[in-house]
Amino acid sequence: MDALVPGLNLRSRLLADGVTDRELRRLRRTGALATVRPGAYVYGDVATDAVARHRPAVHATASQLGAGAVVSHVSAAVLHGLPLWFPRSQPTPLGRVHATRDRRSGARRNSLVHLHAAALEPDEVVMVDGLLVTSVARTVTDLARFLPFESALIVADGALHRGLVTPAALLEGIERGAHRRGNTAARRVVAFADGRAESVGETRSRLAIHRAGLPPPTLQHEVRSAGGRRLGRTDFYWEEFTTVGEFDGRVKYGRLLRPGQEPGDAVFDEKVREDAMRAEGLGMARWTWPELQAFGPVSDRIRRAFVHG
Repeated sequence: MDALVPGLNLRSRLLADGVTDRELRRLRRTGALATVRPGAYVYGDVATDAVARHRPAVHATASQLGAGAVVSHVSAAVLHGLPLWFPRSQPTPLGRVHATRDRRSGARRNSLVHLHAAALEPDEVVMVDGLLVTSVARTVTDLARFLPFESALIVADGALHRGLVTPAALLEGIERGAHRRGNTAARRVVAFADGRAESVGETRSRLAIHRAGLPPPTLQHEVRSAGGRRLGRTDFYWEEFTTVGEFDGRVKYGRLLRPGQEPGDAVFDEKVREDAMRAEGLGMARWTWPELQAFGPVSDRIRRAFVHG
């Protein structure tokens, strides 16, 4: 259909171009169009996850936010490309587009929009994809006040790891919001944030390690043999126990692939690397994504590895 364009399509424009509501219903029923909010559809490569679908929803809603509204919170995180993760047991805030107006009161929300009211400094607003959006530092600190600790920490670790913000900028953002609701919790998030965590799984792992009462590990430690040969880099390392911890996420092996290498080859190389570390007398503990939900058995496994010698 000539009137459709790849990406976001608004019903008002499609009707003006001669597309009927009957045709729109048929396109939605066949899956050619996906609804991202009432009157807004995505055509082409339709995203299946909530984070990817949220981006066109933000663009579809932006013109209706009113003067002075700045895209913020989880919506800003999506536009900045920051990692987001929410427990399945909790409702995701991605069901609404979030924005902030520079005022003390007047916050409101409905089924489509959550409009926050808070002071905004000029340097806390940037342009992303043609929209006014809170800066990365402001977005991270807003979410540290707004989200549960684990979800907020994932955003903070991701922003630091990607070099999009500095620890100093996050601390400044916390001080600017010293009297805002949730700032005490946000201060704990920023204090615990660590840009050496390279993935959502690694952030969740180090928090699970902390909550289990285990000693804090070194992240991304270079392991070498007694002769100085580099054996590899580990996700977690406890020097006092000469023990390595590894989070095995499926995405990880994709990152390890060299040009022309198959996933099975990467898994084999990882096994060789682990055997070399064990040969040097290192304790080893591994865990997977499902095990993060109930970390007790992994915690026991790590403690057993501590006494491997």
